[in-house]
Amino acid sequence: MNELLAREQAARQEAEQVNRVKDEFLATLSHELRTPLNAIVGWTHVLRAGGLDAASTARAIDTIGRNANLQAQLISDILDVSRIIAGKLRLELRAVDLTDVVAEALEIVKPAATAKGIRLEPIFDPSAGPVTGDPNRLQQVIWNLLSNAIKFTPREGRVQVRLESMASSVLLTVGDNGPGIDPSFLPHVFERFRQADASSTRPHGGLGLGLAIVRHLVELHGGTVEATNRSEGPGAVFQVALPRRRVRSSADPSPPDQSALPADDPVWMDKAPSLAGTTVLVVDDDGDARDLIQYVLERCGARVRTAASAPEGLRVMLEWRPDVLLADVEMPIEDGYSFITRVRALAPEAGGATPAAALTGYAAAQDRIKALQAGFQFHVAKPVQPAELATVVATLKGTSLRNP
Repeated sequence: MNELLAREQAARQEAEQVNRVKDEFLATLSHELRTPLNAIVGWTHVLRAGGLDAASTARAIDTIGRNANLQAQLISDILDVSRIIAGKLRLELRAVDLTDVVAEALEIVKPAATAKGIRLEPIFDPSAGPVTGDPNRLQQVIWNLLSNAIKFTPREGRVQVRLESMASSVLLTVGDNGPGIDPSFLPHVFERFRQADASSTRPHGGLGLGLAIVRHLVELHGGTVEATNRSEGPGAVFQVALPRRRVRSSADPSPPDQSALPADDPVWMDKAPSLAGTTVLVVDDDGDARDLIQYVLERCGARVRTAASAPEGLRVMLEWRPDVLLADVEMPIEDGYSFITRVRALAPEAGGATPAAALTGYAAAQDRIKALQAGFQFHVAKPVQPAELATVVATLKGTSLRNP
């Protein structure tokens, strides 16, 4: 009887701990989403009021962009964890030179390191051969480890990333001279929703998801990851071992991780193709999205008309016969899948062969497949960079659909 009571008490305590962790995570999530939103909304009001000089305007735009990218990263992490829990996170495998992947990740984190005066010290072993892996997901692993190190490293500190060859694996080590990890927290450092400090006075932000994602991605590649404190002096050390052998593959590839890409260049017009003479119909129930897409495409020379619903979009299609169609997926009255099905049912001369892209916030692999099966030629996940959007339209214009 005593043993049963002890087991029941232990189970209850474990359930209470799980609930505590969940509540802390939800509170942290609210804070982490609201904090960048505050900067975005605040600077938007200031810009709308006018009267800013050129330097202040540039500062406002940079702040809005930086915080929007931060929100996109938070959302991407949440979606990745959702895929991990559901067992739906997949890899696109190929031969990968880790030296290139690490170099790209270093370029992405360099501005954050420079802002704190942190010295990045890459040390690459020329004999560290390629591994079989997903380059986007491996860059996500390295980016998370480097970002974590920069976050906890004091100003004027240093972060070292070492790549070396072992007998049957390639070893990646990221070390810093920050405060290190509380020994009591080391066993939990790769757990989802866990943070060493979840209090309202914690000095560092974040959701506590990055290292959990790192562990899962590394294990999905057949590797291992461990965290320790430096034996001499303060600082944390993370080591990732990736095997040279071929790792498991998947028939269900995941889309490229948009959040790992660098932010669009301010001079995006220099990278965008000319759309002179191209007519584009944009169907989206969100007015802000319609305005942005119309502005970007018209800046590139396109003629654009918009519709706020699928029925309105179909009417414009029949009247105007655009060269390219862009449509949201989730809309009231009729969704984008039904809309493109109705378009494809039209005769080619009535617009049934118009090339189209789904421009949507649904970014999972199954969403891409569903969009293509419905009749779209491209699935473009929001947020999309202006130059990328223009490139999609230019590519679609050159697409011929003989059998809609």
